[in-house]
Amino acid sequence: MRFSPALVLLTLPALVQGQASPYVPLDDPRLPAFELLVSRGEVRDPSPMVRPFRRRDALAALLEADTLGAPLRRVIQALRGAWIQDTATARWSFEARGGVDDASNGNRDPLHPAGDAELLPYGELTGTLAVGPLIGVTRPAIEPRLTDDPDWPGRHDLKVVGRMAEAYLSGQWKYGNFFLGAMDRQWGPGMTPGIPISAYAYPRTEFAFQVGTPKLNLTANSAQLTDETDSLGARVHRYWFAHRLSVRPSERLSLALWETTIIGGEDREFDGRWRNPLSVLLLSNQYGLGHDGNIMVGADVSWWASRTLRLEGQFAIDDINYPDPDSDDQTPSRYAFTVAASGPLARTMGWKALYTQASSLVLRTFNSYETYADAGTGLGLGFPDRDQLSLFVTVPTSGLSILTPELTVQRQGEGDLDDPYPTVDAAAGNVPTLFIGTVETTWRAALGGTGSRGNFRGAWNVGVHYVQDADHVPGRSRTEFQGRIRVTIGIATGGQLP
Repeated sequence: MRFSPALVLLTLPALVQGQASPYVPLDDPRLPAFELLVSRGEVRDPSPMVRPFRRRDALAALLEADTLGAPLRRVIQALRGAWIQDTATARWSFEARGGVDDASNGNRDPLHPAGDAELLPYGELTGTLAVGPLIGVTRPAIEPRLTDDPDWPGRHDLKVVGRMAEAYLSGQWKYGNFFLGAMDRQWGPGMTPGIPISAYAYPRTEFAFQVGTPKLNLTANSAQLTDETDSLGARVHRYWFAHRLSVRPSERLSLALWETTIIGGEDREFDGRWRNPLSVLLLSNQYGLGHDGNIMVGADVSWWASRTLRLEGQFAIDDINYPDPDSDDQTPSRYAFTVAASGPLARTMGWKALYTQASSLVLRTFNSYETYADAGTGLGLGFPDRDQLSLFVTVPTSGLSILTPELTVQRQGEGDLDDPYPTVDAAAGNVPTLFIGTVETTWRAALGGTGSRGNFRGAWNVGVHYVQDADHVPGRSRTEFQGRIRVTIGIATGGQLP
């Protein structure tokens, strides 16, 4: 769709009135072009450290951008045209896409490859219905590669398997909104999974709401996780809750405090005290009514230190332990953090560097049913006991196409989410704070790309890995190729409801 100033003028009243808008999914191939504009400081970040954002919020930021002499003026205008929406009070849209999906391994994490893969078909349908402040979105996908993904919690015995990539109902008003359904989320600096919430695991149905303004808002999310079975055959219920208070004192600085918790047990219910968005869970529950949940607290910061340098950080504490020599409890502290820096490069490119570290026992606890995982896959960080240093460069090519060269080194200890948490006595002085056992080191050089032109959309990534002490075996090394590509073509229609 070509950019039209007339359409922009029609859209402005809708932005003021708070018209319902779909969220921009994390796998939208046009999103990296928008992120490039944000990282260069040419477009305001609609929700620092939180993804996804609504399409109307991205469009508002694009409309605010000064394109006079802007190096990426054509990208800004192309995104305005792609994300502009009908201003009708009641509207509908439908899109069908089909294509191919191929990869060198079954799962989606290139740094922890697992499972086999092959060239397979892919198809999806996206339906949207908006009536006033309410909007519903459904995106069922036929994705046969899921049977090759060890992280997929569903069936692996079928030739054709599908999932709901998105399925939600949202009510949106000026000072608040609610969300009921499922979609991929990310809290934290981009390019690596967020600590509390990420798209590492497949989305689960949740209820969420946000109240406030862009400068001060409170968000809360809650969901029931997959039930498990204990050694006696009893069903164990598990629940997840997260809340985040964000303040934006200026356009250059954004701060947030957040808490997440996992509770689980036989015949356990989702007690109301664990879902109170205004309660400090650590104080009112763990140090108040009793320790019967795994609580993690954290903070986010995003700061433009100068016109050409943005600094971001996410810091999480699962448990801080000050061992007493006379106590049996010598378990190490559990923590994780990510720090990142980004900015413009040359006339049209962008860069981002990040370092992330997760301690050996973070995301786990004494009660195995309170591990930060759903169906065995991490809810935020997928793997503890690791660190990662990465450098990314983002290069615009034509239209909304983006190339992203990457250099990464990852060190991975033998700690794993599925490992049993060590007992207090056994842990006394035996578990290091970081890197259990033999450390596997992966050196990665990769090139990724995303693009959208007409009815075609695609995303691909290819990389070469040199792995030292592979599989945690001293002296073993290997060189391997990792790649993934998805290309689709679609047709879309829509209109106003009578």
